Amino acid sequence: MSEQKLAAELRTEFGKGFARRARSAGQIPAVIYGHGAEPIHINLPGRATTLAVRVSNALLSLDINGEEHLALVKDIQRDPIKQIIEHIDLLTVRKGEKVTVDVSVHVIGDAAIGAVANQEATTVSLEAEATHLPTFVEISIEGRKAGEHVHASDIVLPSGSALLTDPETLIINISEAASEAEEEAAPAAE
Repeated sequence: MSEQKLAAELRTEFGKGFARRARSAGQIPAVIYGHGAEPIHINLPGRATTLAVRVSNALLSLDINGEEHLALVKDIQRDPIKQIIEHIDLLTVRKGEKVTVDVSVHVIGDAAIGAVANQEATTVSLEAEATHLPTFVEISIEGRKAGEHVHASDIVLPSGSALLTDPETLIINISEAASEAEEEAAPAAE
């Protein structure tokens, strides 16, 4: 995943009123934490930031008054109704530093005829270099039969990544598809 470059402005005002004014001016208030340094309060450009953080584990290269900061998105607060971004928490990182991230599990392929795949876990935790974060991991279930399981230890990890999720965590359970007779009987039993 490549880093997104954004220009940010330092902010000296705080509180709800200032945050409201910043959002109405097309900016998003944010804070950069990490490495024992004092938090840096900034405003980010609204549209560019919204596009940059659409991917999980977005890595941002921020230009703050000519000074370069590399930061990982840790939390996004959104308006519960409008779903616009109200505030972003960022974690400062360094090139070569290992960070912990949760990545999506994408299932590819089809189970054997008469079998159905149930995804029990949608994400796994990985440790990876901050500048080479995977956006997802893939698991192939092509031709797997009923009764088979896919555990976290079965995931092929991107190079440079280490699995932090318990290796015995069940990711996908392959079971027999219910027959039409069973499906019709199940609602009657309730």
